[in-house]
Amino acid sequence: MTEQDPESEQELTPAGGPIYRYENVEPEEFTLAAGDDETIQAISDHIERHIGPVSGVFHELISDKVHLDVHFVEPSADFPFKALVTSGMSDLPMTVPEGAEDWRYAELCILLPSTWEFPDMGPDAEYEDEDAMEDQYWPIRWLKYLARFPHEYRTWLGSGHTIPNGEDAEPFASNTKLGCMLLLPSLSLPDEFHELKISEEKTIYFYSLYAIYKEEMDLKMNKGAEALIDKFEERGITDVVDLDRPNVAAKKGFLGLW
Repeated sequence: MTEQDPESEQELTPAGGPIYRYENVEPEEFTLAAGDDETIQAISDHIERHIGPVSGVFHELISDKVHLDVHFVEPSADFPFKALVTSGMSDLPMTVPEGAEDWRYAELCILLPSTWEFPDMGPDAEYEDEDAMEDQYWPIRWLKYLARFPHEYRTWLGSGHTIPNGEDAEPFASNTKLGCMLLLPSLSLPDEFHELKISEEKTIYFYSLYAIYKEEMDLKMNKGAEALIDKFEERGITDVVDLDRPNVAAKKGFLGLW
C-alpha cells in the first residue's frame, strides 16, 4: 500500500469549520467548469475494466472549478457492493507540497452495501423528512465535496489524510455514529484500479473513502495510519461502509487504554 509522507499530512474540515494549516486561505471565486470528455471516457473505461459496467452517472448541471460526475456500478458476484467513483477531480492538478508532484491528480470512490437506497434526485422529488434523505445521500455529498475541496482551497488530498465532519466529527447522518473520512487505496477493489496513466505527465490515483469514527481518527493521529489499518485487519473491517460496525478504537477499561 502506497502512502504519502505523513509529515505532509493535513487535517481538514468541511466548509464552515476551521481548515487546519489553511486558516488564512479563502476559497477561490466561482469558476464555471466543463468536463474533459477524453478523461471522463478514460475514467469510465477504467471503472468498467476493473469493477464492472457503469449503470448510471450522477451528472452536475452547473459546476464550480471542476465538472464533477459520480459514476455508479451495481453489485456483482466479484464485487458484492455498490461502487461510486468520481470523474472531474483530476481535471486540475492539486496544490501538493514540494516533492509530492507525482500525486497531483486524484479521483475518489466510496463503496456501499448492496442494499443501500439512493434518494430520488429528480426535479420533482419532494421530501418531508430531510434527515431520511440525508441518510441516503450523504456518501454522494461527501464524494463531491472532497473532490472539489483541493481546488477551492489550493491544497491536496492523498493517502492517509483524514477529514472530520466539522470540529467535533459529527455523525454523517441520523442512522450512524461514523463522522470522519480516511483516504486510502481500496482494500476491496483490485490493485490495478488504484492508478490510471493518462499521459507521461499525468497519472490519476484513485482513493477510497473509509468512513470512520472520531476515536479511530484520533488513534490514527496519535499512532499513525498503520496502527489503525492493523486494527481494521484484526476485526475484518473493509472500506465498504457499515453504518453500525464496531469501533476498533473504542477505549477499554477504566484506565481508558486503547
